[in-house]
Amino acid sequence: MALKYKRVLLKLSGESLMGDQKFGISADMLRHYARQIKMLTEMGVEVAVVIGGGNIFRGLQAADSGIDRVQGDYMGMMATVINGMAIQSALETAGVYTRLISAIEMKQIAEPYIRRRATRHLEKGRVVIFSAGTGSPYFTTDSAAALRANEINADVILKGTRVDGIYTADPEKDPDAVKFDNLTFAKVISLGLSVMDMTAFTLCRENNLPIIVFNIGDEDNLRRIVIGEQVGTLVEG
Repeated sequence: MALKYKRVLLKLSGESLMGDQKFGISADMLRHYARQIKMLTEMGVEVAVVIGGGNIFRGLQAADSGIDRVQGDYMGMMATVINGMAIQSALETAGVYTRLISAIEMKQIAEPYIRRRATRHLEKGRVVIFSAGTGSPYFTTDSAAALRANEINADVILKGTRVDGIYTADPEKDPDAVKFDNLTFAKVISLGLSVMDMTAFTLCRENNLPIIVFNIGDEDNLRRIVIGEQVGTLVEG
């Protein structure tokens, strides 16, 4: 089967790991992601993953707790490492070779980020999980996803969400919202649509890295995307 996308970066939100819970990590969601990622590797796709930490701690909300913004951002980075460890465990239980890489050194549990080594892992068929964001405060995991995707020369960023693409408004709140199948980077900006934070979005735009926003809940979507079927919303050009 011919692949349209050979190397992908899958961006997942930390909140998605909660499942039906109010916080923490759902075992069902871990297995859900592990099945989908394993399927991609069996198709010959090289997979990198970036996951947020919002199910455990959100740095942007730290100020409400009296926590310094920079300190809060580092706490958020630690949350992404916890989620990365959980996904690594689920993948290895499913028989998938993985490498957890951290932008903040913690050698007992993760490799440090070295671009050439990460690329080599992908070439060998290992799933690479990038954690701890960019390693610096003031940057979101969207920015980390855009940065790492460009560094490893990914073909596309696949942003898994609860909805099946980009709409004119939030489809969960506005029944009249209209879905876009294709958008240019310029159109997203002119319409003021929310795809990724602006730092991440600009990084993708400047390097012509396409973004596909899709519903991660449908287990067949990733397979369909990598073989070139129309799924979700494609942002490019």
